[in-house]
Amino acid sequence: MADYQIPAQTRIGHVHLKVSNLQKSLDFYCGLLGFELMVTYGDAAAFISAGGYHHHIGLNTWHSKNSAPAPERAPGLYHTAILYPERKDLAAIVKRLMDAGYPLTGASDHGVSEAIYLNDPDENGVELYWDRPREQWPTDEHGNLTMYTRQLNFQSLMAELA
Repeated sequence: MADYQIPAQTRIGHVHLKVSNLQKSLDFYCGLLGFELMVTYGDAAAFISAGGYHHHIGLNTWHSKNSAPAPERAPGLYHTAILYPERKDLAAIVKRLMDAGYPLTGASDHGVSEAIYLNDPDENGVELYWDRPREQWPTDEHGNLTMYTRQLNFQSLMAELA
């Protein structure tokens, strides 16, 4: 078993979230973040996408309708990470969130990426980020990846929109 390695082309296809209120979640993911509603199953589930894929995020109230958020200090999903294709795209969503007055929970430069963090209406963590080109990833003297967490330079990021 130890000799198996998942194929390099493998990707995470979608995340499916239990939510307390489907409409509030649709308002956040579609109305604010800009995902496209692909299909609904009555008033209990919806599947949303970027770019017409069948779904990147599933939202359902099957076991969670009108429930309180999951406890912060319990096992579960830490955050869903949404990868933007270009730095300018990350800057555009940051501006949109700021214009809407939506609260951020954090912002970091990880060397390999730049990210902002926020919570959806059910306190599920959401990371919005872009990856730097691989050749710009920080490495040590032996060529090993050396990720870090530093303060995000918002001024530099927002200059992408100029």
